[in-house]
Amino acid sequence: MIVCSCNRLTHHDVEAAVDGGATRPKEIYASKGCKAQCGNCTSGIVCLLRQALMQRGNVFDLSAGLAAS
Repeated sequence: MIVCSCNRLTHHDVEAAVDGGATRPKEIYASKGCKAQCGNCTSGIVCLLRQALMQRGNVFDLSAGLAAS
């Protein structure tokens, strides 16, 4: 599913970025060589990021990452 229309990021991109070590929304965008544009996707990306991190046994405080994205 596409989670960011501006950058054409999918849920697979989020999962791949987490597998590559991403723990912050900014790192998800960076893994695809882009930045958040309009910001409408940020909350969805945070949700998918949290889910992926929990599935992998990683727990991080993403509140700082949301502001930094």
